[in-house]
Amino acid sequence: MRHFLTLKDFTKEEILEIINIGLEIKNDLKAGVYKEPLKKQTLAMIFEKSSTRTRVSFETGIYQLGGHALFLSSRDIHLGRGEPVKDTARVISSMCDMVMIRTFAHSMIEEFASYSKVPVINGLTDSYHPVQLLADYMTMTEYGINENAVVAYIGDGNNMTHSWLMLAAKIGFELRIATPKGYEVDRDVLDDAVHLAKESGAVISVSNDPMEALRDATIVTTDTWASMGQEDEKAQRVKAFDGYMVDGLKMCLAKKDAKFLHCLPAYRGQEVSEEIMDAHADIIFDEAENRLHAQKGLMVWLDRQR
Repeated sequence: MRHFLTLKDFTKEEILEIINIGLEIKNDLKAGVYKEPLKKQTLAMIFEKSSTRTRVSFETGIYQLGGHALFLSSRDIHLGRGEPVKDTARVISSMCDMVMIRTFAHSMIEEFASYSKVPVINGLTDSYHPVQLLADYMTMTEYGINENAVVAYIGDGNNMTHSWLMLAAKIGFELRIATPKGYEVDRDVLDDAVHLAKESGAVISVSNDPMEALRDATIVTTDTWASMGQEDEKAQRVKAFDGYMVDGLKMCLAKKDAKFLHCLPAYRGQEVSEEIMDAHADIIFDEAENRLHAQKGLMVWLDRQR
């Protein structure tokens, strides 16, 4: 049995296999072919952090695969209200076939997985957001920009940045990260990625210079400057991130046919301009839809590992 907590735990071949399963399922769906490889299976979805895309994509995904989803918010269960994580994990995993958790501390999902009898999926933690990167790389693959990509990430050194580091290190493409001073990526995560890159051939660089990171990039991406739980820091972060908005002038530094990705929600006029969102709307919303298809590929893959 396997869990999906971070891309660090997966080989390049496994990541590509998950994405290819998702693409096959997507193509079948578009052709009106419906298969139910997870018929009558139940996915427990634990949300300590709310979300639009994560809930809709997982709930729709398990339904389309023939199963059923249970939405469990922090108000609905005893987790975090006195019951130890290990007890909740034992109970839920004895009744359900798979568990997806969207929470704050990565240590919580690691503990849950260590006591779970069924596969556990990281729907997001403060440290990593691996399901989003499956969707991102699926989208890059569909647009013909994959192993030869030069990705520029401009913004906060957060869970998305950490996941880009793991993806680049496993797949082997070039990743340039530019963050403001004081908002750099976690040093341990960076060290892990640099070590893994020695095997894959990935080129990883970090700086505080968005202009240098953008030069001749084929993919440009960013994330919100203030994530959930950081609302009190919003004014401070807007000031610190001055000069980091991806706009038309910055995109001109990337290759002429470069694509812009955003995991959404996007705050126009902050991390990205209105013109860039509009100009790249097709790929951005293909990326959003691919959360559904990539996660279906993931759930089918995990089921096959039992």
